[in-house]
Amino acid sequence: MSLTADAPAPGLASRILHATPVIGHIARDISRDISTVYYLLTILVTLLVLAVKTWGLVALVLPAVAFVPVMFALLFWITLP
Repeated sequence: MSLTADAPAPGLASRILHATPVIGHIARDISRDISTVYYLLTILVTLLVLAVKTWGLVALVLPAVAFVPVMFALLFWITLP
């Protein structure tokens, strides 16, 4: 038995996620350092503020409308027995 253990091969979903150009780079950074999530949230909030300054209230309404199916799925998942 050797002292070095072989790491398990990453799954298909993990390989696809890490191969995606922008999202894969962010996923690799988050897997190395979890505090990267806070930088990502800061960037997203800044983008939302700049979008509201540019396009007005529509920039707030469209993400909320897009989030409705996610909330429905979350509510169904919470209420499962």
